[in-house]
Amino acid sequence: MKAETKFDSDYLPSEDEPFMNERQVAWFRNELMKWKESILAESRGTIEDMQEGTRNIPDVADRASEETDRALELRTRDRQRKVVSKIDSALRRLDEGSYGYCEETGEPISLKRLMARPIATLSLEAQERHERREKVHRDD
Repeated sequence: MKAETKFDSDYLPSEDEPFMNERQVAWFRNELMKWKESILAESRGTIEDMQEGTRNIPDVADRASEETDRALELRTRDRQRKVVSKIDSALRRLDEGSYGYCEETGEPISLKRLMARPIATLSLEAQERHERREKVHRDD
């Protein structure tokens, strides 16, 4: 693993500095790690709640409502599990030096997009093309 680069807590990546310099890489790594830890902490809480919350509810409507809530929570956790996988992939790209570059065009992804969606792998234009192609095929 590369040496940690320190940055001020009020630092934000800027278009006025070289793209994916050490400070930007360190900032994105920090943001990704915080996001991942937050998701994992929520998941641990959900597992504990579900283990403790198992109870016998005599009312059928109440039981159905609780089961629906549990199913929704499990779907949410499954989506978050997929996000954690994408975060891990983004962290690998940071280590490899390919983070922040569009997988389709090789061009830099805008900092604004990366700050909004740190796991982005496509530039905005490439993502829009991808979504248009997907829509065309879905309408067939």
